[in-house]
Amino acid sequence: MEFCASLFLFLASIAAITAQYVQESELVINGSIPIFHTDPNYICVTIDWWPNDKCNYNHCPWGSSSALNLDLSELILTKAVQAFEHLRIRVGGSLQDQVVYNVGDYSGPCHPFIKQKWGLFGFSKGCLTMGRWDELNHFFAKTSSLVTFGLNALRGRHEIKKGVWGGKWNSSNAHDFIKYTISKGYQIHSWEYGNELSGKGIGAMVHAEQYGSDLVELRGIIDNLYWRVQPKPLLVAPGGFFDKEWFSKLLKVSGSEIVDVMTLHLYNLGPGMDPNLVKKILDPHFLSRASVTFSDFQQTLKTNGPWASSWIGESGGAYNSGGLHVSDTFVDSFWYLDQLAMAAKYHTEVYCRQSLIGGNYGLLNKTTFMPNPDYYSALLWHRLMGTGVLSVGRINVGPHLRTYAHCSKGKTGVTLLLINLSNQTEFKLKVHNILNLNLHTKEDQKPSFIHRIKSAFSWIGSKSRNNDLGREEYHLTPQGGDLKSKTMLLNGSPLQLTQTGDIPLLKPNVVDVNSPVSIPPLTMKFIRFPNFDASGCT
Repeated sequence: MEFCASLFLFLASIAAITAQYVQESELVINGSIPIFHTDPNYICVTIDWWPNDKCNYNHCPWGSSSALNLDLSELILTKAVQAFEHLRIRVGGSLQDQVVYNVGDYSGPCHPFIKQKWGLFGFSKGCLTMGRWDELNHFFAKTSSLVTFGLNALRGRHEIKKGVWGGKWNSSNAHDFIKYTISKGYQIHSWEYGNELSGKGIGAMVHAEQYGSDLVELRGIIDNLYWRVQPKPLLVAPGGFFDKEWFSKLLKVSGSEIVDVMTLHLYNLGPGMDPNLVKKILDPHFLSRASVTFSDFQQTLKTNGPWASSWIGESGGAYNSGGLHVSDTFVDSFWYLDQLAMAAKYHTEVYCRQSLIGGNYGLLNKTTFMPNPDYYSALLWHRLMGTGVLSVGRINVGPHLRTYAHCSKGKTGVTLLLINLSNQTEFKLKVHNILNLNLHTKEDQKPSFIHRIKSAFSWIGSKSRNNDLGREEYHLTPQGGDLKSKTMLLNGSPLQLTQTGDIPLLKPNVVDVNSPVSIPPLTMKFIRFPNFDASGCT
């Protein structure tokens, strides 16, 4: 019996030792030439049209978060948007192709969306009054938002066979709506045409040939109405899931200089009811699958529409309103930050998150308006990651550590984003500057490449000599170690609104520049190196 007890204690001690591993790795940042530049306002959010009786999986997560009923006077909402200075807001979603605008020659009924068994997505048409449009634009002006508005692309059409809509687009209601918007002096950054009608469509689809000719017509409307108004909004399309043949044909039919931005929707985590959502989020190989879509989309634009920019027009990770007790918790930021960074590497200029508020994936709680963890992840990205996307070389780095770098925003140096998906491995990193390899003397050519990196690189580069200047670290962890916590800690302190409803200060820990960089299991960290010699970031 004594032997068994001793054996148990021995095995337990072995388990305790092996439960945590430390892997020493190295990163090499190339700050001399950015591989791409995002838009300065890369972070974008959506305001959807779903009414409060939109339900998924016996759960109704939207409340009063629609463009038609969101309380725009809520102070927390205003301050949350203003924290981004110029937050991009896309007004659109599944019901946008059933929205009519109560303006001009429109004389039909004007009521909110009503449940209708035979209606598209189970709802009737809904109506946007100009009084509500005025309220929305006053909010956008007050918060200095950059607005993308999704227009109804099904008006005038009819279903010619199951899921396929045909007939000519009736543009008169959209024309009158845009004309009214101009007459009021409202600033719209971009008009988007249709929602998820590409490829096989979601609920409905329109053939690419027809869609392309519609875009030519809409371009004419925008050019005509804005001919004496500056700045002229961009034309954005198609706001749908990627289908190479459909996207290629759309660009060929519409022709050059018609579409300014091609928008892609992406929900790579699958349905919100999937019990394996967390497992998917923490699987580096699963997350990397999205790179195939990004690469194919980028190549399609390069081949068929090099004049057009690429945006992620909508992405919430898991579709059908997101994952209950997942999409609004700490663990979702592993997916969100990883995809923000991955999209930027694949020449994405803007990334729109579904949603600002509403559904399980809202950045703000639909009832209290309190920020969820992903809100703070988005805000940190906005404040720290500049437009210049940098390449990162990896030496002895396992797949569970995701590594990305950008030029720092508004300051010198570079900012590194580390995402540790491992539940047991801590990574200790030496961060090097590729410039040191280029500056290395030609006499040292016999040792291996790895040896030269290890012996020649220092993390700062050739300019910096000030050892007193530290690096800034923003370490993100869940409260109580619970990955499904709705409270995110920044350097050990809970991120919570102040008593006056203000967004808290996001203060870094300043760390000795010469100390090793570490990232514990299942945590994320932004690190700004202020004296990193990055000539491509000037």
